[in-house]
Amino acid sequence: MMMLSKMKKGYLLALLSLVLIPAGCSSDQTTAKAKPQSKETASVKQTAMKTYEPPSMDKVPNGPLGDSIKLGFKILNETKTVLPNNVGNNLSCSSCHGTAGTDTTSPLTGVTAVYPAYNPRAGKVLTIEDRINGCFKRSMNGKPLEASSDAMRGMVAYLNYISTDVPVGTKERPWVVKNSLQNVPKVDLANGEKLYQQSCSSCHGADGAGTGATTGPALWGSNSFNIGAGMGRISTAAGYIQRNMPLTEMGGIKKGGLTDQQAADLAGFILSKERPDFAEKANDWPLGGAPADVPYELKSNKQ
Repeated sequence: MMMLSKMKKGYLLALLSLVLIPAGCSSDQTTAKAKPQSKETASVKQTAMKTYEPPSMDKVPNGPLGDSIKLGFKILNETKTVLPNNVGNNLSCSSCHGTAGTDTTSPLTGVTAVYPAYNPRAGKVLTIEDRINGCFKRSMNGKPLEASSDAMRGMVAYLNYISTDVPVGTKERPWVVKNSLQNVPKVDLANGEKLYQQSCSSCHGADGAGTGATTGPALWGSNSFNIGAGMGRISTAAGYIQRNMPLTEMGGIKKGGLTDQQAADLAGFILSKERPDFAEKANDWPLGGAPADVPYELKSNKQ
């Protein structure tokens, strides 16, 4: 169901008024007592993995585990084709997580090592399965997977595979750059529309309907992400656009060449368009602390 015009009007006003978004034991067995671990040693251990290169799909093992990993890889690239009953738009996981989560757009490498993890939006600790289903409900505007389904097992197997050698319990993944613009300037929707037609419409369509799930996904309308998706927040959308768009030089703009103002204008223009609603949105951030750019009313704000 598309958002009511009242909701759209309220969000437009919020965009136009937005100015800033605030952004062990010793290994020496000859001593009687264990030597305390120095702060320097602990720091080295915590920061040793600065980069990470996931194993190639060419090295996937044979047998049932390999088959499950390959299924997960296929799902990330062809989500709607493989799971038509769970996807409510024309996007795939790779629409945001490029190259099945292994490139720099929004990497999923190492993600299973950080879960379970507390999620402020949910107000509780989530498993990796919970996180996957959150994307299906929001970014894919669809339905969650059964936890015991082959599809869920395959996605987890694939995410585990591209997280090989990342220690379980890892808190930070330095190779993952967060797609977020910390200080969002006041949005100029007219300039955003101009920039969109200049550098985005050839891939995403003049009407935002897209030309392909991975080459040019839908950015608004019934076949795009819903209002509850992370990309529905202007700071996230602007950060993603600035880091990753356009894929190749278009309209005189090169990848990574957009200013904060241009990225904010583009994000504001895109998010000012109608998109599917998310019925559970008011329950987000139940314990409070919601970011300033959440584009909908929350129950926690009224308590």
